[in-house]
Amino acid sequence: MPDQSLGFLLHDATRLIRRRFEARANEFGLTTAQWRLLVYLKKEGALAQARLAELLEIEPLSVSRLVDRMEEADWVCRKPDPNDRRVKLVHPSAKARNAFENARSIADDIYEQALAGLSDDEVATALNTLRAIIRNLSEDTSSTSETNHE
Repeated sequence: MPDQSLGFLLHDATRLIRRRFEARANEFGLTTAQWRLLVYLKKEGALAQARLAELLEIEPLSVSRLVDRMEEADWVCRKPDPNDRRVKLVHPSAKARNAFENARSIADDIYEQALAGLSDDEVATALNTLRAIIRNLSEDTSSTSETNHE
C-alpha cells in the first residue's frame, strides 16, 4: 500500500513541507529550489555552479538557469573565482542575506507544525532514523555488490 511505503511517505512529507514553504515564502519571491541554493551559500560561502549542481543534485544546466533567475531577481551575483578565472562563483546578495532570517523563520514554523504532538524523544528518533537512511544510501554499494556475488 502506497500510504505505508517508506518511499511514498518520505515523498509525501517532503511535498507537503515544500508546498507549505512555497505558499509562505512567496511573499519574498523564493521557491524551495532557490531557498536550498541560498542555504548552501549561507553554510559554505560562495560556490561554483558545478558544486551547486552536485549539492542540489540537479543538472548543471538547470543550476545555470536557476542562478540566472536568481541573479535577475537580485538574490545572487556571480563573481570570478580569484583562483581560477574560468570559474564564476555564486555569492548571496545583500537582499538574500537580509531575507535569510525571515525565510529561516518560515521554515522553522513549518517544521514545528510538522513535528507537532511528537515528544522530544520521538523527534530525536525520527531525525536519527532519517540520518541513518541517508547514511545507508550514501555509502558506495559497488564494493558490497561485488562481494555478494562471490
